[in-house]
Amino acid sequence: METHEAAVSVIAGRVRQFHNRQQPFRIYHGSTNSTRRSQYNRSNIIDTSGLTNVLHVDKEKRTALVEPNVPMDSLVGATLPFGLVPPVVMEFPGITSGGGFSGTSGESSSFKYGFFDRTVIRIQIVLPNGETVSASSTDKPDLFWGAAASFGTLGVITLLEIQLIEAKSHVELKYHRLGSMPQAVEKLQEESQRESNDYLDGIVFAKDWIVVCSGRLVESHGQEALVQRFTRRRDPWFYLHAKKLTSRPATSAPVTEIVPLVDYLFRYDRGGFWVGMYAFKYFVTPFNRITRGILDKFMHTRVMYHALHQSGLSKQYIIQDVAVPYPAADEFVEWLDSNVSLYPLWLCPLKQRGQRKDSPQGLLAEAANADAPEYLLNFGIWGPGRTDPQEFVDINRRLEQKVNSLGGNKWLYAHAYYTEDEFWSIFDRKAYDALRSKYGASYLPSIYDKVKVDFASDQKAIRESWLLWLVAIFWGIWPLQGLYGVYKAAIGGDYLLPKERIWKAQGAKED
Repeated sequence: METHEAAVSVIAGRVRQFHNRQQPFRIYHGSTNSTRRSQYNRSNIIDTSGLTNVLHVDKEKRTALVEPNVPMDSLVGATLPFGLVPPVVMEFPGITSGGGFSGTSGESSSFKYGFFDRTVIRIQIVLPNGETVSASSTDKPDLFWGAAASFGTLGVITLLEIQLIEAKSHVELKYHRLGSMPQAVEKLQEESQRESNDYLDGIVFAKDWIVVCSGRLVESHGQEALVQRFTRRRDPWFYLHAKKLTSRPATSAPVTEIVPLVDYLFRYDRGGFWVGMYAFKYFVTPFNRITRGILDKFMHTRVMYHALHQSGLSKQYIIQDVAVPYPAADEFVEWLDSNVSLYPLWLCPLKQRGQRKDSPQGLLAEAANADAPEYLLNFGIWGPGRTDPQEFVDINRRLEQKVNSLGGNKWLYAHAYYTEDEFWSIFDRKAYDALRSKYGASYLPSIYDKVKVDFASDQKAIRESWLLWLVAIFWGIWPLQGLYGVYKAAIGGDYLLPKERIWKAQGAKED
């Protein structure tokens, strides 16, 4: 803990410097699983990229003390030797504990435990004045719940205490094929009430081809012949495997497999669900088992995010996670089919409160509302959008408006096209601003500042600068953007911070 406390002291000192100048800062983690464009520069950051340690696992209390930049694969690797695992493990190995808490993350166990932040017991946070405090649902609960899903706009989280559950070696996974969205919703509701289930999600391959995947933790009992893996180069991508298993018309009997726990938890890492498929299409490359094997190094999510940010292609892809109440799911799928027409879609049922009895506050307050539905159904909508920039923005805005009209929510890790008035008509600005004022965070960027896509300003800048106009023309030549992204991902290194200009750095030394 001494090393941790020393690192937090350095962070707190730098925060005080920003506070004294009332200068806004952003939190630099070293990597990201957001698809938004990086807005960092080296003069406006609090660097937490070194906080990557699991400090303690308590087998008796079933808790883990972790720093915020501990990724999911490291967290699972640290807890499994104790026979424990986090209740909610995000599907990409590189998603961090702090990112999961601050950015609204759910997975296939969220039908039981809710979002990842519902499994966090306590946080340590450096307030915007440089003071370091702890917060939980009983100690400064407004700060604890306010920090969840607030994207670092209330301070810098430096430690989390996370609830753990008993782990088993494998997951018994059942694939149920359904012929319509109403049937799928009925199956999801049925499986979510089944006490033995630990995991539940689904894939929509078409309006009449939906696969619901239910899983329970089991010991393997030496049944190696039944084991199916997904993490090795020679293994199938999960969604393709699920599609192959359910290619025959729906029957009453589901297909059952045994999957090692780690392979199940990170089953979507290779191919990033199915987004990797679009990379093959972009480069006009055959999409088969041989090419997927040859290019496997580039098809893991850590590398894919690197390439996505360096190429800038995320501005041309619809990347949205939204959720609607169960009764609205069929209408929403019909709307998506007519207006977006992207398949597959990911389904993930979410229990808003999880297993907690205390009432969330801040941006999560809607989960505590007595009128709020207990469950929402998350849709992952990922794929290429319209080529015309204005049409691309329009379809994203119409999607947001449709979700809102159905009483649903949108998760803010992805691109947000709301106007400021639209955004604050959904979230409680008065309560949010009061909380920020109480803890001295008013000088920091607001959550809207962090998540908005300012398309109009970007287009205006291009129109007014012949240099930016030429750059836009150059990058519009296929496949330059993609090749640059792959090249930068191949050589590695930082992909969020801009390079320091050599002459500027030399001048600083002379001063």
